[in-house]
Amino acid sequence: MFKVGIFGSIVAAVCCLTPLLVWLLPAFGLAGWLTWIDFPIFGVLIFFLAVTGYGLVRRKRVTQALAAVKS
Repeated sequence: MFKVGIFGSIVAAVCCLTPLLVWLLPAFGLAGWLTWIDFPIFGVLIFFLAVTGYGLVRRKRVTQALAAVKS
């Protein structure tokens, strides 16, 4: 779960490079998409950051449970 969250966060953060899109989309005649392009990407970024946080909490709980069993 942690790895999925990290991977998704990185992909979403890279996609947030809107200035690059500002140069690329008009070159292909897709400049009209620039008005709403950030909103879904920010939602995906927030989702994957939440998955990362959940993975960290879950990892900590498992580590604590294993430490309790060993002692």
